[in-house]
Amino acid sequence: MLKTVLKQLKSHAPFTFAGAVFGVSLALIFRGISHETSYNLFYIFHPLHVVLSALVTASMYKLHNKKPWKGWKGLTVLLVIGYVGSVGIATLSDSVVPYIGETLLKMPDRGIHLGFIEKWWLINPLAILGVLWAYFKPTTKFPHGGHVLLSTWASLFHVLMAKAGVLSFTAAFVIIPFLFIAVWLPCCVSDIVFPLLFVREEKIH
Repeated sequence: MLKTVLKQLKSHAPFTFAGAVFGVSLALIFRGISHETSYNLFYIFHPLHVVLSALVTASMYKLHNKKPWKGWKGLTVLLVIGYVGSVGIATLSDSVVPYIGETLLKMPDRGIHLGFIEKWWLINPLAILGVLWAYFKPTTKFPHGGHVLLSTWASLFHVLMAKAGVLSFTAAFVIIPFLFIAVWLPCCVSDIVFPLLFVREEKIH
């Protein structure tokens, strides 16, 4: 498992770095947008990230588990793994790590936005939807790439909420490592490490 995890982290690093650079390009384009607009965009990309994260996390568990639980027990286990892996780690990726960056950069309007609490009626049902999708039609390839990109955008607009006025060019480029860390490690942990911890007689293709 460790070998597989390290291989996956290595293979996703270039894509994630490219996403972070693309995110900063967006930051420069949108560096003058208001707090309210950034907030609204965050709550477009963060929920979409949660759906795809739940789909991939639950699919990874379902596809690699050789001895799945049957009936309601199997669905319950899948729901717990998919929900915790998506909502928990997506919150870390989209909100907690960006907030740490905002704090270190001493951004004036910094704040932590926990979607599963602030908009519980939106985030939690979408996480469940992603798990049910995986239950009936598990898939990992496209959703993983999509949710990494969505996570980059969600993290970016969380940071842009914290600025006051126009984001400086220097601050925009300092954001790159925070976007990279916020997306690369949590997303790969969510998609790969977390679900594989629970498989019974793990089978890795």
